[in-house]
Amino acid sequence: MSRVLVALLAITSGATAANLWYITPLLNEVARDFGSSKAAAGLLVTAVQGGYVLGLALLVPLGDLHESRRLIVRVLLGTALAGALCAVAPSMLWLGVALILLGMTACVAQIVVPLASVLAGPREGGQVVGFVMGGLLVGVLLARTVSGLIAELAGWRAVFVFAAVSMLALGAVLRRALPRVEPTETLTYPALLRSVLTLVAREPVLRQRMVLGACAFACFSMLWTAIAFLLGDAPYHYGEGVIGLFGLFGVAGAVVAPLAGRLTDRVDGRLVTTGFLVLLLAGWGLLALGETHLLPLILGLVALDAGVQGAHITNQAAIYVLAPELRSRLTTAYMVAYFLGGTGGTLLGTFAYEVGDWTAVCAVGAGIMVVALAFWGVTPRAGRAATA
Repeated sequence: MSRVLVALLAITSGATAANLWYITPLLNEVARDFGSSKAAAGLLVTAVQGGYVLGLALLVPLGDLHESRRLIVRVLLGTALAGALCAVAPSMLWLGVALILLGMTACVAQIVVPLASVLAGPREGGQVVGFVMGGLLVGVLLARTVSGLIAELAGWRAVFVFAAVSMLALGAVLRRALPRVEPTETLTYPALLRSVLTLVAREPVLRQRMVLGACAFACFSMLWTAIAFLLGDAPYHYGEGVIGLFGLFGVAGAVVAPLAGRLTDRVDGRLVTTGFLVLLLAGWGLLALGETHLLPLILGLVALDAGVQGAHITNQAAIYVLAPELRSRLTTAYMVAYFLGGTGGTLLGTFAYEVGDWTAVCAVGAGIMVVALAFWGVTPRAGRAATA
């Protein structure tokens, strides 16, 4: 692959995934605008992530059934429309509905990742996927920063106007720049969806990585939902612009992504995965100290984001070698589990903060990672198969 094309796929992955996170630094402002509670505002994150799960389940498998360039451009048009609906939403309910649609169509990122794997050469697959996933993480991190700054200057609705316009522009570029990649299947759509379930039943490595991915992303979603409440309350009392800037501290994850890709190409994948899971657990310890101290909070953000991204790359590398011709459906199975974990993490983070503040959030997050490490420890056979 040319470097220009790899860079374009990384930008596409990041820009589309950003739509999932524009809402997170806006929760306090949206709650004030509609006169709702913090718990109700936190459910907006659940709405966009739930929509993403639907998109993963229903739209991403089409990557094996339709020509990729045409599919990506059409879904981007839907993303632009959903962003416009968010911008004009008259109530919390309608904003939630529009965010579900935005989440569904933001699944373009997970059509792009397997496409990158297909276009890459046989010896650069892990590195290319790692670079594209690094772009995705940069988009996720910058989403909070851009969202917070735009909201500070022009209000939260302007954030979604920006989202709609950027998706239209990206669709126009991709229509000209992407190569045609013909579909690999001739199945009917219902048979295509059933084949995803068959893959899950058949592949123990896939099931293993689905569980690990769900646990890791649950932690990520808990953190970035609850931190908006922490930073808006005492002792910090930060506004939306400053809260959004905290996303920049997660840039370590973007640095880790290409490194994790190279490691999975060259080193025992089980050892690499173990290291990232331990880093995730350690991140919660630092975050717990950050309730009243800024430095451990920042270090915890760096550790947790790096751990999530590193584990995610090793998981994807493990599942893509199982059946290279079925990458879109492998992605569907893994990412549905991944974002179901994220949706559950958002709910847990919102209500843990409501009940026990930041301490409860960190305790629940650490507990999830203890469970993940225990599960990883008792499934060594699947782990070895993944790196064979």
